[in-house]
Amino acid sequence: MKMTAEPQANPPEAAVNEGAGEGGYKPDQGRHARMAAFWAVVLLGLFGCSFLHGALVGNFASTRESFGEVPIVGVALTPAFLISALVFAVGVWQTRRWQSRPKMADLLIDTESELRKVTWPTLEAIVNSSMVVGICVVLIGAFLAFADLFLARVMKYVLFGSVE
Repeated sequence: MKMTAEPQANPPEAAVNEGAGEGGYKPDQGRHARMAAFWAVVLLGLFGCSFLHGALVGNFASTRESFGEVPIVGVALTPAFLISALVFAVGVWQTRRWQSRPKMADLLIDTESELRKVTWPTLEAIVNSSMVVGICVVLIGAFLAFADLFLARVMKYVLFGSVE
């Protein structure tokens, strides 16, 4: 008896991508996780570019010359500013491309769907847990301070023969 597989009318991949937007995903899939990841990387890039700007201005005199000023913001147009702005713009563009890759998009979509399954604690549980943690930190800190004081006195006695 010979069994043959007939092609399906709607393969599973087609069902997933039906009505999907750019990249094969619905526009709302993983929106929060993608947005959080995007803005975290952009803010990190902004910090890095501000550091780059400071390093260029501090180390290269030729990057301090101003061509004018940006009218609304009042930022001096210097080579250091233009280089930093260009690096930032390229970084934002690359971040957007990176997030649009199917593997990364799937990871962010799966992350958001898993986060929706989490049972988040109530405000009362958070307050109680925070108080327990705070009390434990104070108690352990006090114990360590007294243990340090005690051991310091013991070591002074052992090393110098007297406790002052």
